[in-house]
Amino acid sequence: MQAITVRQFGGPEVLELCELPEPSVRPGHLKLRTRLAGVNYADVHLREGTYPAPMPLPFIPGNEVLGTSEDGRRFVALSRGGGYAETAVVHRKLAFEVPDGIADHDAIALMLQGNTAWHLLFTDLRVTAEDTVLVPAAAGGVGSLAVQLAKHAGAKVVAMASSDAKRRTATELGADAVVDSSTTEGLTEQILDAAGGRVTAALEMTGGDVFHSTLAALTPRGRLAIFGAVTGADGLVPLTSLLAGSKAVSGFWLPNLYPSRTHLNDSMSALFTAVTEGWLKPLNGQVYKLGQARLAHHDLAARLTSGKVVLDLSL
Repeated sequence: MQAITVRQFGGPEVLELCELPEPSVRPGHLKLRTRLAGVNYADVHLREGTYPAPMPLPFIPGNEVLGTSEDGRRFVALSRGGGYAETAVVHRKLAFEVPDGIADHDAIALMLQGNTAWHLLFTDLRVTAEDTVLVPAAAGGVGSLAVQLAKHAGAKVVAMASSDAKRRTATELGADAVVDSSTTEGLTEQILDAAGGRVTAALEMTGGDVFHSTLAALTPRGRLAIFGAVTGADGLVPLTSLLAGSKAVSGFWLPNLYPSRTHLNDSMSALFTAVTEGWLKPLNGQVYKLGQARLAHHDLAARLTSGKVVLDLSL
């Protein structure tokens, strides 16, 4: 089979297209002929060797796939690597059959990013209609879904995005107000102005100045959930700010839910239903060939993409 391998940590240039034997199927696992492989920031961190759970070299990147089983059924699945390949082996409890009527690209958008958005909002932050929610990278994979999920829950949604086009997309997805996140100067004031002076819950995945601006915008007893650190994780959470405002900061990493018997089953069922009902519309992003994995990683890291970015193995 053709696959992308990483033999040393580094930039996009370490992604190599090569020919490998197909993986063997282990008990409790499912073999899929890959149609789409999701491209995520987690893959970038794995490639760089900065992921919270690094993989030993060499490895095949890719933590989510959509493919067909040997009996012809469509599944989306989470994995620990192995996605950037024509054949993937995934654990059955992390594989979900795709209902008829849901397109491939829509289905894979729900897997890692949809589940992340769902559990950030409803498991971690426990968002309700009483909240004003701040969503960063609102035209991205997680952000575009989080805007719609929070809005459907009745919350007021303030979206951050770095370009006019992405801010227009966030508005079209249902955001009540938008903020220019291309500069951190005066960002806290921009957020508060857009939110009408009150932010009760926020997502954060950038780190650095954006994290501090977001934390400063939170109302007393506000909640902040961190699910990434694109610009780096250096620096300490200012304890005086937490104490003075009774603010809560939590970290979120989706794999911590994998052992649960209910969390992913419940969220996938809800996400599939939402797409079927038509009120949740995954934002389909750029599509690359398997051999263009380097370009996909470059574009994602350079913030040139929006929505769900995939490698299409049929191209």
